[in-house]
Amino acid sequence: MINWQRIWDDDGNTGFYVPLKIIASVLSFFYLVVISLRNWFYDKRIFKETKLSCPVISVGNITVGGTGKTPCVIMLARMLQKNGFKPAVISRGYGSRSIKPVNIVSNGEKILLDSETAGDEPYLIARELKNIPVITGAKRILTGETAINEFGANVLICDDAMQHRQIFRDINLVLLDNCGLSEKNYVLPRGRLREPIKELKRADAIIFTRTNETQQTEKKIGEIITKNIPVFKSIHKPKDIIRTNFNERKPISELKEKKVYAFCGIAKPDSFKNILLLAGVEILLFDIFPDHHRYNENELEKIKKGFISSRADYLITTEKDVVRLQNDPEFLKMLTVLRMDMEIIPSIQLFEEFIIKRIKLCRGIQ
Repeated sequence: MINWQRIWDDDGNTGFYVPLKIIASVLSFFYLVVISLRNWFYDKRIFKETKLSCPVISVGNITVGGTGKTPCVIMLARMLQKNGFKPAVISRGYGSRSIKPVNIVSNGEKILLDSETAGDEPYLIARELKNIPVITGAKRILTGETAINEFGANVLICDDAMQHRQIFRDINLVLLDNCGLSEKNYVLPRGRLREPIKELKRADAIIFTRTNETQQTEKKIGEIITKNIPVFKSIHKPKDIIRTNFNERKPISELKEKKVYAFCGIAKPDSFKNILLLAGVEILLFDIFPDHHRYNENELEKIKKGFISSRADYLITTEKDVVRLQNDPEFLKMLTVLRMDMEIIPSIQLFEEFIIKRIKLCRGIQ
């Protein structure tokens, strides 16, 4: 299996990685031509953006992998709800097995689809948000119209939509992982960029995520931002740990000096591992699976046996992983789940004021 991380980080300068990097560089050239032409057509308004009847906030990024979009969407939806808006979340539904053009994951009162049909991230968003519809589908114009017409939404949060330019957005939020930036920023497949850094000019605001994991933010902001774009910082912090019946919740301090067997299938497994270490745990085993991985019976059985034989105090995973394990109730009984929150620092107030003011300004709302 190819370790794309080594190619993206410019590692692996020996063996079969050398020709792989050359091939990836050639493919990146053609990818760059296509994405640049597409953006040019939109910038020149040859390709048209459809403007819906209510404000649209896009939450996206320009890199592959986890930048914290899901916790940002949840935070943003709760913020809008608190300020008297009726938000809805629309998403493409990455990993969804549904081929329907519109999928109502949640009507705000009840979750209507399982994680396999909905996709793990929309399902997680739906589980966290009360009285806020979550809808998936490849054509966000259709999902947006459904949210407005069927659920009375007056603000739409468009998840993972930086590159989805068919729908007009009133606020374009771009998340940059503070730990994932590098001096050499190549586009796919040679690098992790979905589009060139210069396309950050389309952002209305940038949120640097995981700024508690490194101290290089200020330098990187100056290197990357080329125009006067509002910049906010955020941290990802543990919220609590829960048993999978979601009734038993404990503070993260419960893990201190405990032995754990951890596993995950997320884009940034090291981030999960570091959080556990900062909590003071002793990690006996740490299994890593691909992002959005669907666990099979053999893998779960291996994890069970490893947990029992290791005599760990906790078998622990992430929220994104547990939504992909709903079909194995016996395995779920063994699990503890680490829940995370996204927090704007040093204060969320300025970010909230920016969002509310921008919504009202863009659509003339009093």
